[in-house]
Amino acid sequence: MKTTMNRRAFLSGAAALGVAARADMAGAAAETNPGRGSFKLPARGEFIIRGGYVMTMDPTLGDIARGDVHVKNGAIVAVGAGLKASGGAPVLDGRDMIVLPGFVDTHWHMWNTLLRSMAGDKRELAYFPTVATLGKVFTPNDMYQGTRLSAVEALYSGFTFVHDWCHNIRGPEFAAANLRALQESGLRARFSYGTPQAHPATETIDLADLERLRRDWKSVSNDGLLDLGLAWRGMGAAPTPIPPEVYQKEFDAARGAGLPISVHVANLRSRAGAVDALAKANLLGKDVQLIHAIWITPEEIQSVAAAGSSVSLSPYTELRIGFGFPRTGELLAGGVAVGLSVDTTVLSGNADMFAIMKAIQNVENSRTENEFKLPARRVLELATIEGARSMRVDDRVGSLKPGKRADLIMVSTRDVNIGVFTDPAHMLVEAAQPSNVDTVVVDGRILKRRGKLTAFDTRQVVSQASAALTAVRKRGNWW
Repeated sequence: MKTTMNRRAFLSGAAALGVAARADMAGAAAETNPGRGSFKLPARGEFIIRGGYVMTMDPTLGDIARGDVHVKNGAIVAVGAGLKASGGAPVLDGRDMIVLPGFVDTHWHMWNTLLRSMAGDKRELAYFPTVATLGKVFTPNDMYQGTRLSAVEALYSGFTFVHDWCHNIRGPEFAAANLRALQESGLRARFSYGTPQAHPATETIDLADLERLRRDWKSVSNDGLLDLGLAWRGMGAAPTPIPPEVYQKEFDAARGAGLPISVHVANLRSRAGAVDALAKANLLGKDVQLIHAIWITPEEIQSVAAAGSSVSLSPYTELRIGFGFPRTGELLAGGVAVGLSVDTTVLSGNADMFAIMKAIQNVENSRTENEFKLPARRVLELATIEGARSMRVDDRVGSLKPGKRADLIMVSTRDVNIGVFTDPAHMLVEAAQPSNVDTVVVDGRILKRRGKLTAFDTRQVVSQASAALTAVRKRGNWW
């Protein structure tokens, strides 16, 4: 069967795809659209990807060397070889492409992408003072600009799910601005509501606003693409511990409302023992995600696994800031659900899951002096289905399986940095880059096609973010 589409066939399916014509004309749109573009997100339609190397990340379906994926109304209808579809559904040529689930980020401070690569080489210009000082002078528009810049980079780089760990909500309008950027992006996401920068340790977050948002969530969830959580400070640590009456009240409010809870813990050697403290206080559970958890003992790993908590690792930022080495192997061996994350581009510079996968594998193999400790396919699972499992969304996404939502990417193997075709898992972990991502689909919407975003003018997004950063630095009197 012919797998390429001529322009006539492509345009005839535009109503169903909702994006095809715009994907072809992305360059022209970029000349005129002010950042977001004047059109709405592409509609969910019907299409078939034909002839790709399909990595379903499902243990039953496995890999399909010349496989097809049929998508309709936001869902995966069928996966296999030589699929038939009625009604002449448009065809996306999958030849020379690796087709796989979209990447799942499990922890990202998206608002501070506005401060990309600003963690300096002196203590006073380091990550924490930079973010704390400038975060205090952010406006709602700055939150929007930083989060939109993150979201656009996420789509370009092959992420279809992000965990927006928002720890600078200075009022309801800040949360609204952040959420607007997520809504406009079309990404699937968790928005975790957190404290503002430099918030007093003796005061809770705005629990009334969190409850208001939870109560009204249906109206802001983008047809179910977004869910709500708590970005919890936990018990804190010296020199600013959080009083029990504060951290317990925040935790109880979230758990009582059925919201997932996420907390940074044991990221520094001086904070070892923090996981045990959470366990003894009954502050672990299936609804709790631990971030970093680098300084963790075997006994603490057992407690985490027994409680059903998950762990998010961000190797680039953990290495860059000097936290230590992620304990990937021990966590996996202990039965803990593990996901990978960007964390913050203030430290990492960019949002590149391919590089994150390579880092997590290389650190683990080097740390254990074992070339084969963490295989490429296992690493790819952490970026897809295991990441989804750690975020408790694996019933919807993370693998290409009929009935799941259509969150997937197509990675070109024609480019010089990734060709020739060998072992696809190794190619993705060791060779691929965001520029190789040809197509991104979220909930059946084609949001990147032929290497171009379909709903954003990236030049305008960067220009507006740059203007916002200039104003932030001026207000903060920061180099």
